[in-house]
Amino acid sequence: MNGKRLKDNLNSKYFEAANRLKSKQAKRRIVAYVESYDDIYFWRTILNSFENETLYFEVMLPSHKKLDRGKKSVLMHFVGDQVGPDMIACVDADYDYLLQGATDQSRRVVESPYVFHTYAYAIENLQCYASSLHEVCVAVTLNDHRIFDFQEYMRMYSEAVFPLFVWSVWAYRVGLHNKFSMTDFNRVADPGGFNVTDPLPSINHLRRKVDTKIRQLQAEYPDNKETYLKLKDEIKALGVTPQTTYLFIQGHHLFDNVVVPILNKVCNRLRQERQDEIARTARHHTQRTNEMSCYEHSQQDIRQALKKNTAYLMSPQLQLIRNDISQYLKKERTSPET
Repeated sequence: MNGKRLKDNLNSKYFEAANRLKSKQAKRRIVAYVESYDDIYFWRTILNSFENETLYFEVMLPSHKKLDRGKKSVLMHFVGDQVGPDMIACVDADYDYLLQGATDQSRRVVESPYVFHTYAYAIENLQCYASSLHEVCVAVTLNDHRIFDFQEYMRMYSEAVFPLFVWSVWAYRVGLHNKFSMTDFNRVADPGGFNVTDPLPSINHLRRKVDTKIRQLQAEYPDNKETYLKLKDEIKALGVTPQTTYLFIQGHHLFDNVVVPILNKVCNRLRQERQDEIARTARHHTQRTNEMSCYEHSQQDIRQALKKNTAYLMSPQLQLIRNDISQYLKKERTSPET
């Protein structure tokens, strides 16, 4: 471990020394370590707006020599005081933001001036930002017909799972996640079957599952009411509302088990609608064949469209990230050492 810390310290000193050796006209490079390949595009999109004639960011994985990835690998560069102003970490908040220093990793995420996080569980949550999902459908299907209210559905979904979500955060805060794990929560929070024209039955089914699990937890921890209510107020103060809980549940679960299945069904209907229009309006078989071929080749993959979705840039979470980065850059500009 000492050798690892020495190496990371030398990395930080190297970036600082390299910047000092450059002419005053040269741009300052700030290295931003991220968790995975997808995170490179996400954080590059955010950091773009902070680059100017004096500085730029280079977004990279924790190591060029090994295939080390993930949050722990990134944060190993930011232990103690071995980090300098030319290295930052950009990570998913996970539950570390909501735990508010209850663990060593949480303290590092919420307290370090060189560690920036998503203020949502992960980048996948922001890629699934509800108000942008119709635009994702348009990009995928090239059909702008609004046949489904994504914002209303995600609001209902969030309100349905919020009471159980508070229990999930509680379990991790007090060290009882082995009794009620994130996997347990995700199993309940899966909406299951979904109908584009009538989504309410899936929400009602979800509410029943949540109520059943809450009654079980209340029976197991009958003295937890006061602690539960206090925690609910605390996480609301951190930005979790009953209407936006979807932004704070496990990102991969939201992406893979909630949003993508909905998008698949909505996009299939939109594709069929466009294909029916082509078949109905084509003057002859050749025109129909050519138009169908052109349409098929113009569509996008749903998952890739979501991963490139940047409408989250207008979200409150992004404003918090921007504020943190602005404060960091302002502090570095006014530091006596810079």
